[in-house]
Amino acid sequence: MYFDDLDISDNIKKAIKEMGFAKTTPIQEMSIPKSLKGSDIIGQAQTGSGKTLAFAVPIIEKIFIEDRSPQAIVLCPTRELCMQVADELAKVGSKIKKLKILAVYGGQPIGKQTRVLKKGVHIVVGTPGRVIDHIERGNLDLIGIESVVLDEADEMLNMGFIDDIEFILKNTPVNRQTLLFSATIPDEIKKIAKKYQKNPKTIKIASNKKNTPKITQYFFKCNIKYKFEDMTRLLDVYDVKLALIFCNTKKGVNYVEKHLRKRGYSVDSLHGDMTQKVRNRVMNKFRNGNISILVATDVAARGLDIDNLDVIINYDVPQNPENYIHRIGRTARAGKIGYAFTLVSRDEIQRFNAIKKVNKTKIAEKKIPSFKEVEYIKNNMILDNVKNLIELEEVDDFYLESVKKNVNKKINSELLAAGLLKMVREK
Repeated sequence: MYFDDLDISDNIKKAIKEMGFAKTTPIQEMSIPKSLKGSDIIGQAQTGSGKTLAFAVPIIEKIFIEDRSPQAIVLCPTRELCMQVADELAKVGSKIKKLKILAVYGGQPIGKQTRVLKKGVHIVVGTPGRVIDHIERGNLDLIGIESVVLDEADEMLNMGFIDDIEFILKNTPVNRQTLLFSATIPDEIKKIAKKYQKNPKTIKIASNKKNTPKITQYFFKCNIKYKFEDMTRLLDVYDVKLALIFCNTKKGVNYVEKHLRKRGYSVDSLHGDMTQKVRNRVMNKFRNGNISILVATDVAARGLDIDNLDVIINYDVPQNPENYIHRIGRTARAGKIGYAFTLVSRDEIQRFNAIKKVNKTKIAEKKIPSFKEVEYIKNNMILDNVKNLIELEEVDDFYLESVKKNVNKKINSELLAAGLLKMVREK
């Protein structure tokens, strides 16, 4: 389906066109028409499936600009996802004059958020804790809410927000529309849906082949003592330009970042204990290409959407199958090819096998290259660049003449080339 075929305003169509979208994704095609008719939705879809646009279009279409009180609220598990969703909503509504959208989350001065709320906003995007904070302070009145979106509901459940979500839903009008999106639908989410939704339309999008067709997945068995060394070999062999490395704990993140930095890699880290100001700075550095490697925990990387990401490395095997899908979904965006590498030590094999079984995915095993193989591969990469240069006829006669003049009985052209290669590698 084309966005132009949807029964939505021309302003929204123009904005979506400027965003570079013409056709809907499966979750958008199946949910937007139903949402526009007022139905409650349970949408099950993975990261990267286009679900933000799936709820952004219908809630913005319903906004009455003259009313400056909140008409829609989107709940997200993390600050990063809040910012990403608010940004996407702003893009969809960019052609609608005076549309006001506000992201509210912890780690940012509450006074600034309060002042904007007092002036009037149409859509609030927030983490459950900060939304409740504003409700209790009298800054946020939900009496005019027509649409509630629960984004990444399973993750909010995992983070212990279930009571907060119920509190917020109880403070919204009974006749509101409720749109629920989640990668998985566990029993607790089903209970929420049954309690707070009215005859919801359930939409389930297959998670594998369509959403992750260009991700090449490998796993590498390794000794836990040499796991870090093994990972650096992979970074070197695959000539990684932009990598996201996942660890299960803050301690693991700090260890990997510290030792990569010692090795001269351009690296930074992201974990939940950082202030929002620091996290924003790190994410901007990564997005802008000022650092080539980001080491993060699952929660800290939630909502982090980066183009041109070469590889995802699972330094630790994820704690559950859903986290594996969320992690690898960060690469191969916009039709690009991406790699997902998982390092598996002996005590992680059982957990890794469970991930393969639940996700019904084949992950090929590869061996960690030896030191000699890494060096050989690096040599070949330089020589490949040289051959490309020659094929593009970018080697001037001046250089050819210089080589010819330095070839003699003791030093032939092969030996001269080998000497140049050594000089380049060891400089």
